Amino acid sequence: MEIKSPLWVPLNKMGGNLSSLDPMQVEVPNLEEHLQRDPYLRPYEREFRRRFAVMQDTMDKIEHELGGLDAFVKSYQNYGIHVNEDNSISCKEWAPGAEQLYLTGEFNGWNRMSHPFAKGEYGIWTLHIPANPDRSCPIRHLSEIKICVRKYNGNVVDRISPWATYVVKPPKHEGLTYKQLMWNPPQKYQLTEPHPECPKALKIYECHVGIAQAEGKVGTYKEFAENIVPRIKKLGYNALQIMAVMEHAYYGSFGYQVTSFFAASSRCGTPDELKELIDVCHREGLYVLLDVVHSHASKNVLDGLNEFDGTDSCFFHAGSRGTHFLWDSRLFDYSQPEVLRFLISNLCWYYEEYGFDGFRFDGVTSMLYHNRGAQGFSGDYNEYFGLGVDTDALIYLMVANNILHKRYPNVTTIAEDVSGMPGLCRPVSEAGVGFDYRLGMAIPDKWIELLKTKKDDDWEVGNIVHTLTNRRWMEKTIAYCESHDQALVGDKTIAFWLMDKEMYTGMSLLYGSNDIIERGIALHKMIRLITHGLGGEGYLNFIGNEFGHPEWLDFPREGNNESYHYCRRQWNLVDDENLRYKQMNEFDIAMNNLESQYKWLSSGPGYVSWKHEEDKVISFDRAGLLFVLNFHPSKSFTDYRVAVDVEGSYEIVLSSDDKAFGGFDRLHKNVLYVTEDYNFGGRRFSFKIYIPSRVALVFARKD
Repeated sequence: MEIKSPLWVPLNKMGGNLSSLDPMQVEVPNLEEHLQRDPYLRPYEREFRRRFAVMQDTMDKIEHELGGLDAFVKSYQNYGIHVNEDNSISCKEWAPGAEQLYLTGEFNGWNRMSHPFAKGEYGIWTLHIPANPDRSCPIRHLSEIKICVRKYNGNVVDRISPWATYVVKPPKHEGLTYKQLMWNPPQKYQLTEPHPECPKALKIYECHVGIAQAEGKVGTYKEFAENIVPRIKKLGYNALQIMAVMEHAYYGSFGYQVTSFFAASSRCGTPDELKELIDVCHREGLYVLLDVVHSHASKNVLDGLNEFDGTDSCFFHAGSRGTHFLWDSRLFDYSQPEVLRFLISNLCWYYEEYGFDGFRFDGVTSMLYHNRGAQGFSGDYNEYFGLGVDTDALIYLMVANNILHKRYPNVTTIAEDVSGMPGLCRPVSEAGVGFDYRLGMAIPDKWIELLKTKKDDDWEVGNIVHTLTNRRWMEKTIAYCESHDQALVGDKTIAFWLMDKEMYTGMSLLYGSNDIIERGIALHKMIRLITHGLGGEGYLNFIGNEFGHPEWLDFPREGNNESYHYCRRQWNLVDDENLRYKQMNEFDIAMNNLESQYKWLSSGPGYVSWKHEEDKVISFDRAGLLFVLNFHPSKSFTDYRVAVDVEGSYEIVLSSDDKAFGGFDRLHKNVLYVTEDYNFGGRRFSFKIYIPSRVALVFARKD
């Protein structure tokens, strides 16, 4: 049964005059700049203006009909279950399809009818419970509570509040359904550190608190703050992206089947302990991104959003449109104002309450298109502006980005999008979607394709360069070789593709190496450096991959007898002075530190002066540095000419062949390379170098 509240009005029909408005008459502040940068967008000017008009109309409705922007985005302060200053309780829920709501729990002896909500307009239900006669709170801290919903057919069912802030896994003997506990400690942790400035170039350490420990268990926020944050700082990353924070009943979902959006995962600790972790990160100058899942939600009914009001709709589309069949999850109805309130308030909650600095939006491609990204994209612009686009979801993303960037000028948003939609990472003032970055998802796919299907002799360096540089002008990209996606069981990390079972016996420095290990370590460094240097305006690495973490990631499940053996990070490997993992780790540190010194990620894109298929040599300059990489599996080259834009004396500032990085020390650091006035590779100046097989070099001007 589908029940809509009286407030349900599709966002693309909001505003009395929008349907009769000619989109070409809509004022978009900076649209002309957008269209001039890419003339192929000119035929879609009307659609850009229409999108902007719907976004602006939605903003107007929030301001004038939904209580004002400030109250709207801070709805987490009155929706859900709250303790007031006088210790009374206030409850507020949206359940348009319910016949009646009740609050029950330990506080009233689980009487399911003694505390009914009052029904207001638009499916909004409220309840006030006065303080006890002794002025104490009627619901004690950490006591269990539930919302009882009388459905349209008279049945009464138990639910968790969508706005619950603390939800825990029950003891084994009580089943699997998560419980909502009242979070009202005598003293709540108060954030002490301010938001740091957003780095001009993000170097992101993608991490998961639960898997971050060496022991076979779920890691905690406290352990992460104590043991992992110092590692991230030492590695030279300036940001971390924390996965699986929003509560999810199924651990193996990697946090992507969210059941409670406002509750930080209790597996890893309390809300206060998460806040303390964010403070520790900020104290170290680290910018903290939240991996946010607003593309879909878990199908769980008893401890999720699904069927909260007893109907198939409420927060989601009814019927087939409300189900993501590949992910077996529910899809939000972004046209409903109360859904918009819930999701945007959710973002502001994590920014203001927990201190997160920005957001990586998961599953944006699935949101943007009615086919949920299930088919490939040819690059034809009609795919981005036709009927296949889910306008409701697109407008939600525009509104969310518009609000976030206006309220929090220091915020950063990143889109996980594989489609390449034009304008996705341009400001809303240009009728763009408003993200700051998109993930360069084609890059890891290319590396895995080469490692799985091509011999080293068959690598096409031109194709590698094309993949690394093929991005929209003035739309920033986060480049990465591999993320959590490539670490999961069923796939392999790059290190494992390169070295596989040899990693179990060939990584000791006390014994002789072998060809597989030497090749693997050499290519592992080269792949990371060229991706870092050429692939984008930001860089991302998944926890442990900086040192070539062996094996895959497999969460405890029935199929592995609930084992944590592969659900951890083996820090002992990189900490052991006698193992080669340390060498790859040291290269990662040197690479990040060099970027911090020369800031190539925040400079313009690299200029590729040379890509020679037979030699398999690539050279490019960026931020005053010259990068040269020889991917040939056997040939080294003497007197190899490379091009630079500025004359002078150059020296090697990073060599993957250094012994400290697992190389053979075949190059001398104290050699100066003096340019010749010899036009080469589209550059006026050049000089000759020695470049060994499977070695990457970075040169900088001495003066």
